[in-house]
Amino acid sequence: MDLSHPGLLPLAQAMGSVNDADLVEDADGWKIVGEPTEGALRTFAAKLDLDTGSISRQTTLPFSSDYKFMAAALELPGQDQPSVLVKGAPDVLLSRSTSQIDRDGADQDLDTAAWEQRIEELSNQGLRVLAAARRRAEPQDGEEITPESLGEHLQFLGIVGIVDPPREEAITAVQTCQDAGIAVKMITGDHAGTATAIARQMGIDDGAGAVTGVELEQADDDELAELARKHNVFARTSPEHKLRLVKALQSRGEVVAMTGDGVNDAPALRRADEGVAMGIKGTEVTKESAEAVLGDDNFSTIETAVEEGRRIYDNPCKAIVFLLPTNGAQSLVILFAMFLGWTLPLTPLQILWVNMVTGVTLAFAFAFEPAEDGIVNRKPAAAKESIVRLRHAIQIAVASVVISGATMGVFYWPLEPPTFSSTKS
Repeated sequence: MDLSHPGLLPLAQAMGSVNDADLVEDADGWKIVGEPTEGALRTFAAKLDLDTGSISRQTTLPFSSDYKFMAAALELPGQDQPSVLVKGAPDVLLSRSTSQIDRDGADQDLDTAAWEQRIEELSNQGLRVLAAARRRAEPQDGEEITPESLGEHLQFLGIVGIVDPPREEAITAVQTCQDAGIAVKMITGDHAGTATAIARQMGIDDGAGAVTGVELEQADDDELAELARKHNVFARTSPEHKLRLVKALQSRGEVVAMTGDGVNDAPALRRADEGVAMGIKGTEVTKESAEAVLGDDNFSTIETAVEEGRRIYDNPCKAIVFLLPTNGAQSLVILFAMFLGWTLPLTPLQILWVNMVTGVTLAFAFAFEPAEDGIVNRKPAAAKESIVRLRHAIQIAVASVVISGATMGVFYWPLEPPTFSSTKS
């Protein structure tokens, strides 16, 4: 990188000043306070010896996924008039720009095609691409900046590509979830190329390509449900798109778990069957809207939760399959004895003892039973499936017959023949 490039300073000013993160030095070195992406941009400015603390910010337009940029009116060192600097999605800022900064720092006509090609190249490498633009501040900008007042005559300053590689354990966790019959889908506000490249690294991309927010808006409910089923990657999405995707999957009978960290994710988290909020980056609104909170913000924790959830689901089933044959055998013994007019082999007190003490005490051990090998690789149970399935019912029936037969044999065989049978020996 040519650090002396005249166009680099304005780009760094925009990326470092229109920013809510901070760099803090302690005994262990420099640390980022805030979003990692914002911290990377602040670091970029710091490496150019840009003192963002000396830049006075007058007003700020916070970032929103609706308009996909953040803007601020700033008093920059060496300039008589304040400027409005903007950073955000490259395609959005390109559409609002009419000029660009040249190699000498002067103004020239915007070469949209060249920028779009470069953005596509960086996105296909899996880089998160952000752009910056500026214009001179107007008197009203000192009071408030709105998406409308920002205008569409900005000077495009350039783009940056941020490397945000997925964690190795997250890649493994995605594969494990897929082996468990869970369809993992990625919904992001990033460029389609970036989303596809990251999804490919994560093992999420199935070759069907990314569906953009524009395509989602144009699709009716039936088409959306089909898109949600066929595709795993959704790019340039808004909170409304996330909510519609959750509803579309649920309309097909799917059980949907949704992760999120921002305020805008709250509606989709609330609608999902299982909303999962980030414990570190997540906002309080997001955490309140979710059923579960990831304390470490790590996707691999979901893999562990799936395994533990299946163990918890399995163990009551094991206890039921253990207890019901006892009840079934007792019922068969009493019914046969009454029907044949034989002596009852069990007293009421014995039945109570077996049901309330012996059986329950032994079944209690199933609560602490460890997970079976390969439990994660099983297909998930259907949402409305009974906890006792057909194979369990067959096991219970067979065990009941065997236990009742053994009980009657042990009780009646030692009895005198007249009591046991009407035939004398």
